[in-house]
Amino acid sequence: MMKQGLSLVAVGNATSLFLAISFVLCVAFDLLFPEHAMFRAWQALLPGFQWLTWKSFLLGLVESYGYGWYLALVWVPLYNVFALRGGKAKSAGQS
Repeated sequence: MMKQGLSLVAVGNATSLFLAISFVLCVAFDLLFPEHAMFRAWQALLPGFQWLTWKSFLLGLVESYGYGWYLALVWVPLYNVFALRGGKAKSAGQS
């Protein structure tokens, strides 16, 4: 029986949306609780991000989404290779 690996598109979209939603929630948190603001972390992680303009907010949103795809493009193939190897090792031991 052949195991199917993780879907790159599904993981890419899910991870990207997770990071984009997290970015929006963090910006909202910073606006509600400025004494606990995290915007300096965003400035370090997101090139070109400044606090806070619409252009910068949209840039941060796009970059967050892009980081999700970067993570998926690296992680999913690695996972699938190791899952396939693990499946072969189990199959060899069962014969």
